[in-house]
Amino acid sequence: MNQTKYIFVTGGVSSSLGKGIIAASLAKLLQARGYRTAIQKFDPYINVDPGTLNPYEHGECYVTDDGAETDLDLGHYERFLNVPTSQANNVTTGRVYLSVIEKERRGEFLGKTVQVVPHITNEIKERMQQLGKTGDYDIVITEIGGTVGDIESLPYIESVRQLVWELGENNGIVIHLTLVPYLAAAGELKTKPTQHSVKTLMESGIKADILVCRTEHELSSDLRQKLALFCNVKKEAVIQSIDASTIYDVPNLMLEEGLDRVALKKLDLAEKNNPDLKQWNEFLFKLKNPKHTVNIGLVGKYVELQDSYKSILEAFIHAGAVNETKVNVISIHSEYLDEQSAAKKLSGLDGILVAPGFGGRGIEGKIETVRFARENKIPFFGICLGMQMAVIEFARNVLGWKDANSTEMNESTPYPVINIMEEQKNITDMGGTMRLGAWKCHLTEGTLAYSVYNKADILERHRHRYEFNGKYLNEMQEAGMVTSGVNPDTKLVEVIELKDHPFFIGVQYHPEYKSTVANPHPLFVSFVKAAVKKKSE
Repeated sequence: MNQTKYIFVTGGVSSSLGKGIIAASLAKLLQARGYRTAIQKFDPYINVDPGTLNPYEHGECYVTDDGAETDLDLGHYERFLNVPTSQANNVTTGRVYLSVIEKERRGEFLGKTVQVVPHITNEIKERMQQLGKTGDYDIVITEIGGTVGDIESLPYIESVRQLVWELGENNGIVIHLTLVPYLAAAGELKTKPTQHSVKTLMESGIKADILVCRTEHELSSDLRQKLALFCNVKKEAVIQSIDASTIYDVPNLMLEEGLDRVALKKLDLAEKNNPDLKQWNEFLFKLKNPKHTVNIGLVGKYVELQDSYKSILEAFIHAGAVNETKVNVISIHSEYLDEQSAAKKLSGLDGILVAPGFGGRGIEGKIETVRFARENKIPFFGICLGMQMAVIEFARNVLGWKDANSTEMNESTPYPVINIMEEQKNITDMGGTMRLGAWKCHLTEGTLAYSVYNKADILERHRHRYEFNGKYLNEMQEAGMVTSGVNPDTKLVEVIELKDHPFFIGVQYHPEYKSTVANPHPLFVSFVKAAVKKKSE
């Protein structure tokens, strides 16, 4: 192919309509037709990255192999495409302005007055084309965060306008996602919000090439014709995106609507072959036709917002399908758990996952959860902070070190079984100071971890500051804790497990980030399998 083609996805009327899912679904269809496709997300907020954002603010922070703390939509991109993303796939206003300001300080603008146009827009356009210029992709899809009309989105919308014009005919198109609400009182769908949204987009100099309309009810032919006429698009380019039972239905729904065909036609690209979705549809069949059901307790402190643990929830969907099992995830707030309530709330569960997190809130509830799972032989899975809580619980209740803790929660603990990394102790800047991205781990043969992965050397993604304190390693091992995974370079403990238990494992890393439809993560698959076995006993 001579030139990389670009698709820009904008949103209007309301946030949370699912631009990321539409972008990922279109990319999946284009990939299934044989096109090398990448997706990137441009976020209008001024944070340099979402790493310092509270999960209540923006959902989970997703981490890539190269250690980038990114938007959770990148998780959808990876889960749909089964292709790793990187720092280049997520850009924020903060990162753009920081880069421009640093260039200005270095004198790169030769004394010019630095302005939004052209300096900020040039920086944005350069980053929009970064993946395309590698030569690795035929089509790059760029999702623009926020909604059209937001003040913070204006530089991105202007950059899209310029870039579509610069790329020339058939090289760049805009897909606009809007809402067509149903008014129960009138008993009909209303197109006016979409008309206003498209008008706002046109006032910025951008004509939408394709409209994707989120709706609860089918769009009639007449309504599509009306939208086409008032929004200046062809009728075939009015795409219905009806509410689905699972996000994994959306690629098939978009295929039925012809979104990929319309996009290829507007980009002057051949349709090639029909999309090969065989593996995808096998996954969907298993997902929708489970033979078993299990109840898994997700114990965390951000459970009010489902997006806080998005990758974990999706990993359970992937693992459930492999096991032909419906996984009911029951969210349990760790802040309200104690010895009495733990027995009440955790009894009857087929498995317990203690979730990652930061800070001291809800910690004692997590430790009590680990104790309950350990003593009652309930399949247990601890991720990051969850693994650290398992170490603390073991130290307190097996070794008898009642005041054992992490120095994150108690700096003066006499038994700091979890401690901050030595090289982090003098760092005060919170942004990007953690052990981030893919790190090696060597698994010991004959352990649960080894049997799960069925290999000795793995690469997993991290996001944490605190580690298993090697000072207490021997005493822990002598008391029965198995340290089955260790980083070969730093000798830091990555995986802990217990032998006299049906399934008890804690990992310092985040396996949920690497679970995809095509490759469900083996730890989640094995955990769900253990929960199914527990239920059948």
